[in-house]
Amino acid sequence: MFNLRGRVVLISGGNAGIGLGFARGIARAGGDVVIWGRRAEKNAEAASALVEFGGRVLTQSVDVSDESRVVAAMAEAVEEMGRVDGVIANAGLMSNERSFVEMRSEAWHGLLAVNQHGAFHTVREGARHMKRRFDAGDPGGSLLFCASLSALTGSPGMQHYNAAKGAIAAMSRGIAVEAGRYGIRCNVVCPGYTVSETVQLPDDSPLMDHIRRYSPMGRMGTPDDFEGIGVYFMSDWSRFHTGDLVIVEGGWMANAGKTDITELPEWP
Repeated sequence: MFNLRGRVVLISGGNAGIGLGFARGIARAGGDVVIWGRRAEKNAEAASALVEFGGRVLTQSVDVSDESRVVAAMAEAVEEMGRVDGVIANAGLMSNERSFVEMRSEAWHGLLAVNQHGAFHTVREGARHMKRRFDAGDPGGSLLFCASLSALTGSPGMQHYNAAKGAIAAMSRGIAVEAGRYGIRCNVVCPGYTVSETVQLPDDSPLMDHIRRYSPMGRMGTPDDFEGIGVYFMSDWSRFHTGDLVIVEGGWMANAGKTDITELPEWP
């Protein structure tokens, strides 16, 4: 059902964590992958992990906060791969300030430069390419933002992160309204707590204990948990699915911190 053979999907921040999970799912489904990341050595490691699936893999050193580099890199990717059918704007960073009233302007602007403006640059260039293909009689494409539950909830000391993720969720809906007439879809995935380079919790940490007790699935997510949703949104099976926000977080929002899962009675 989800054969992506012949499709090219570009993933920013695709060399590690959830981004690499998206890339692995696309490659496993037969698609060709373009990886954008700032670190050439991590890009090379990601490529080595993906070539086993048999598709083409192109890596490019890209800082998405640099608009001119994003514009040039998209053109390079199209030239090398022939086309881009899907774009996943996943690149981002995370920082935690002491409190909102002590948040530094440089922290605010630095995070938004990557998480919000970088996502805008990436998706805009993907949409421009897809519109040119439409004009040539080859309509269609899928744009996907990777946001966070922080787009929907409050995070003390991380209001800049909340702002960036909330902004891309809102931006996606506007893109979906404009782009649908060209066969282009635009959606958002919001991960919950997920193991990554930036999120590493000791097994005995208070937060990990809280996750075990209040997440219905009893664990954090892993990059592998995002392979399927990425393939779905990059495939034709989502051809009528646009302007949406999908949460992938093991039921965290359903519980809303009310029920200690470890104290529930066993089912007979």
